[in-house]
Amino acid sequence: MAPLLLQLAGLGAALLASALILKQDPTFTYEVIVVDDGSKDQTSEVAFKYCQKYGSDKVRVITLVKNRGKGGAIRMGIFSSRGEKILMADADGATKFPDVEKLEKGLNDLQPWPGQMAIACGSRAHLEKESIAQRSYFRTLLMYGFHFLVWFLCVKGIRDTQCGFKLLTREAASRTFSSLHIERWAFDVELLYIAQFFKIPIAEIAVNWTEIEGSKLVPFWSWLQMGKDLLFIRLRYLTGAWRLQQPRKVN
Repeated sequence: MAPLLLQLAGLGAALLASALILKQDPTFTYEVIVVDDGSKDQTSEVAFKYCQKYGSDKVRVITLVKNRGKGGAIRMGIFSSRGEKILMADADGATKFPDVEKLEKGLNDLQPWPGQMAIACGSRAHLEKESIAQRSYFRTLLMYGFHFLVWFLCVKGIRDTQCGFKLLTREAASRTFSSLHIERWAFDVELLYIAQFFKIPIAEIAVNWTEIEGSKLVPFWSWLQMGKDLLFIRLRYLTGAWRLQQPRKVN
């Protein structure tokens, strides 16, 4: 079976134990890379304990001295990975790691993969009605506004671009992350914008998701920053400040 990287990023204690029991098949190989994005909690210390327990061939820890943003941290982990398939997931455990099997099935259903590239995105869109009932009108308005901007400016056909649970083939990860510019919360949108430009097949897969206390963004300012980033993504690609080029075919 193909090697799999479990890429975790974000603050808080990394829930590595859940990741390490995902696969019981002895022929399945994996590695876990924990990227600590300059956090001030005990993320790295907890991760290093698992590294000592399971060995550095299974668990590796990357500690960034300065906070680069979620996109920058995950990009660092992606380029340090060795797997044929790469799973990126938030360290707070909002999405349960066993749901990776749903993403694997979604990825396989996209075959044949052009250039061995494909992406399966975890999605919380099926939970939208429930989440609206629990949110304030202001947060709901911000959510709909952000979704509209994503659709209007950048990405069509993906209802939930921001779920932090995504599975990529190695080739898709290399193609998209090597062209990525945004390093903070809106990086998912640029990632999928790049994927759609290169016509990489994308599956959106419903996953279980739980609200984790202490992992929320400050609503107004975070959405304002992401809205600003969406405009930057569109304008910079439109004006040619950022360019995407199809790879040359080798005869």
